[in-house]
Amino acid sequence: MALFNACQALATPERGPTLQEIAAKACVGLQAARNTVPNMVRAKQLRSPRTRRVAHRNRPVAEYAPASESLGDVGFVDLGSVLRVWGG
Repeated sequence: MALFNACQALATPERGPTLQEIAAKACVGLQAARNTVPNMVRAKQLRSPRTRRVAHRNRPVAEYAPASESLGDVGFVDLGSVLRVWGG
């Protein structure tokens, strides 16, 4: 949730945050973000619309953006429903 909120706060129409920027804003370790953000992209909570050059890498890095305002919480609501049914 912290990674999603950080991405949402940093994303602008002309520029999206990189993985390193998202991890720093969310106060999460870089390795934890490296493991989680690809899963969020696969779950369609985040998308990677473009790449850009940064000073600390030779290759372009991916920028991330929230997939959609209306679909942002769908995965979390479904998980809550599953846990309620499973627990009781």
